[in-house]
Amino acid sequence: MQLHFSPSMRSITISSSNGFIDLMKIKVGARHISYRTVFHTILILAFLLPFVFILTAVVTLEGVNKCSSFDCLGRRLGPRLLGRVDDSGRLVRDFYKVLNQVNTEEIPAGLKLPDSFNQLVSEMKNNQYDARTFALMLRAMMENFEREIRESKFSELMNKHFAASSIPKGIYCLSLRLTDEYSSNAHARKQLPPPELLPLLSDNSYHHFILSTDNILAASVVVASAVQSSRQPEKIVFHVITDKKTYAGMHSWFALNPVSPAIVEVKGVHQFDWLTRENVPVLEAVENQNGIRNYYHGNHIAGANLSATTPRTFASKLQARSPKYISLLNHLRIYIPELFPNLDKVVFLDDDVVIQRDLSPLWEIDLGGKVNGAVETCKGEDDWVMSKRFRNYFNFSHPLVSKNLDPEECAWAYGMNIFDLSTWRKTNIRETYHSWLKENLKSNLTMWKLGTLPPALIAFRGHVHAIDPRWHMLGLGYQNNTNIESVSRAAVIHYNGQSKPWLQIGFEHLRPFWTKSSNRRQDTKQREYMIFTKFFCSSNFFEIYLRRQAENSPLGWNFPVPKSISSLEILQTTTSIIIITA
Repeated sequence: MQLHFSPSMRSITISSSNGFIDLMKIKVGARHISYRTVFHTILILAFLLPFVFILTAVVTLEGVNKCSSFDCLGRRLGPRLLGRVDDSGRLVRDFYKVLNQVNTEEIPAGLKLPDSFNQLVSEMKNNQYDARTFALMLRAMMENFEREIRESKFSELMNKHFAASSIPKGIYCLSLRLTDEYSSNAHARKQLPPPELLPLLSDNSYHHFILSTDNILAASVVVASAVQSSRQPEKIVFHVITDKKTYAGMHSWFALNPVSPAIVEVKGVHQFDWLTRENVPVLEAVENQNGIRNYYHGNHIAGANLSATTPRTFASKLQARSPKYISLLNHLRIYIPELFPNLDKVVFLDDDVVIQRDLSPLWEIDLGGKVNGAVETCKGEDDWVMSKRFRNYFNFSHPLVSKNLDPEECAWAYGMNIFDLSTWRKTNIRETYHSWLKENLKSNLTMWKLGTLPPALIAFRGHVHAIDPRWHMLGLGYQNNTNIESVSRAAVIHYNGQSKPWLQIGFEHLRPFWTKSSNRRQDTKQREYMIFTKFFCSSNFFEIYLRRQAENSPLGWNFPVPKSISSLEILQTTTSIIIITA
């Protein structure tokens, strides 16, 4: 490409390099032209000519017959530059329009939906559906799948709730066996602790732990893990509180399986003179009121608007309706200063925890005049477990709640708490707790949703000292994605939630942290005891026994078996074996 200036500067010619095509010829009049004008003209041409070259190259490569030059150029430079509409973009916009149209329409009641996407594509080909019909069927399929998924999720949560609320057969059988031991074995009834150690139960130089539970197996794990992890196990005193029906079995376990050098005391609620109707009037009202019983034990789905409820919210409501929340054992922690009048400082533990570190430094923590040393649950790495504020527990549409509480106030956790009982006795925490329980009863349980923690959050306001979260790690009973390294480092791990480690619904990868404490201290007799319980509790125990006898491989507990035997006789026979074997 060449640029020619005439000698008189009256014409400028632009031609191709071979001279065959004159692309531009400018004739200038006889007037004076400044060099600046010529420079600007050359600059503009230098900008335009590369595009002309690209256009020529595209036409040459693709062929003139395939598309027009402007069409090909439009494809290269983009539809927006030359105003050409993109086919794919237009198709998407048209489909959006159709989707918006069918989104406001009613789906026909008798519309037959395909079972899969492949079937939908096949029907489209065979029936030549238009865009509107396709969009309508797609919407109906997605709504149907979403409804099935929600129903399946709610069903799973309901089944999990019943599994968590029921007593596993193995634990029930263990309690039954130990209760029988208490009535027939003098060793199972021996005094706990021995008379010479009774003064240590109120000695404040020892480390006193309090555990309130009716689960014998869980209690054994808590006590064993604390003793195993302690640097000074001889300084440990455990006060185990249980109900009347479990007392005999609980006493038998710790009498037959001592955790020396630690001291264990087992007491039933019926053995505390202070626990009278006059001192705990609200709890009696909670247990006796028909409306409360229906709330906790009635139909958990009736009256629930599942379409407006998320699975997580539904799971929280189910957990709140667990029968344990109306149990006296679950409310006992609010009466610790009265139940143990001679103690100054204690650590209260839930029965679903495992101790992995020495807890003696807890007694050295200065609570700064506060009553309750606890881990706060409003900040931490886990956004699900450690994101609890008052708004997560209370109904702030209730006028009494909105007037007195702050929805952004940080919550704290039960499970592992240091209580300064000397300071506690100078406060009105118990009276505040009772007062709010009464108000919640008057409001038909509409002020909060989760068990015994909400009234405690109110009662202990201004009396909580936040401790390092590494002392107490939560969420192992409902957070499947718990970090294993964090679990290993924590001093106390808490299986709060429905997936308890002793249940089949417990998380498999988190269960070993619990089972290692339940198995480590078992001697030969204890292992025989647990093995026989497993056979005894299995539904086909009698068939297993007969098969082993036929194979001349005895279980080790040989006894004559009649040809015809009832379930009651099997129970009586195995009970006698238990007495001999233990």
